Amino acid sequence: MRIAISTGGGDAPGLNAVIRAVVLSAHARGWECFGVRRGFRSIMTGERTNPLDGFLALGPDEVRGITHLGGTILGASSHGNPFRWPKILEDGSVMEVDRSDELVEAFRKAEIGALVVIGGDGSLKIAYELTKKGVPIVGVPKTIDNDVYGTEATFGFDTAVSTATDAIDKLHSTAESHDRVMVVELMGRYAGWIALHSGVSGSADVILIPEIPFSIDRVCQKIMERESRGRRFSIVVVAEGARPQGGDLVLQDEAGVGRVERLGGIGAVVAEEIATRTGKETRSLVLGHLQRGGSPTTFDRLLALRFGAAAVGAIASGRLGTVVVYAPPEVKVVPLADVVGKQRLVPLDSGIIQTARSLGTSFGD
Repeated sequence: MRIAISTGGGDAPGLNAVIRAVVLSAHARGWECFGVRRGFRSIMTGERTNPLDGFLALGPDEVRGITHLGGTILGASSHGNPFRWPKILEDGSVMEVDRSDELVEAFRKAEIGALVVIGGDGSLKIAYELTKKGVPIVGVPKTIDNDVYGTEATFGFDTAVSTATDAIDKLHSTAESHDRVMVVELMGRYAGWIALHSGVSGSADVILIPEIPFSIDRVCQKIMERESRGRRFSIVVVAEGARPQGGDLVLQDEAGVGRVERLGGIGAVVAEEIATRTGKETRSLVLGHLQRGGSPTTFDRLLALRFGAAAVGAIASGRLGTVVVYAPPEVKVVPLADVVGKQRLVPLDSGIIQTARSLGTSFGD
């Protein structure tokens, strides 16, 4: 048996732990294991004179001592969709072409018996489409946003929340020293899990998430209420996908050929509005990719290792076209078709939201 591993999309703490678990679990069964580097790019680019060109042989030696490391030894890419591969034309323009058949043929020639795709919603969608072309796949959900449908948690989320909470903790002292409003923008394209968990844990006064469109008037009202009680500073946590009532997302870059839209900038917009409306000195901070980096927490390491071992177990039992998910306290396997095309958003009746409201936190609504 020969299996391969791919890590697509953005990186997340715990990726290396999944890779190690897959490799060691496969090795224990006497299987060969190979890595596909930079998403699928290593076998979609360059010369291929050997069926295993673009594949990286992985054994116990190659994955020794990587559980605690952030990032991925296989590299990652957000621009490797074989169904929408960017092709540069002679006039310099770019068009998208479907090269999925080439990828399927590469797996066939390399005699890959199963592929473990570690990725978020985008990568799992690609995996699902590849299963329709006959590629035997088991998916592993990965995103710091925690928005993959069907799993209670994705590895990397707990680490990102810990990083964000630590940053919010540090902002309190400088905000109070200068009587400032500090606005911190966190990741979270369409789901506000990071902002919600770290905002509540870090005692933020206002938390703005994509699921609850906000009124800047209500945000400022909360800040001035604190001012009237002698609390002359405030902490505002904003998910990058938060938007005002009746307004649009704030983007850094529009979607185009071969790339997706990049969110960012809502924190600066909110900070400027607060300063204008309240007269308070206001600063904004974008935590950005710090949330993706660093060693995974104990929870993320353990979840990643469980996911990797479960993926190999699913292959061994013939449960292909599936994805492993966390359904506490168990790790289970569900069909890919049940997961792709859906998002796990923060429920408006979430117990954490209710807790935050009880503590006096404003969501700007």
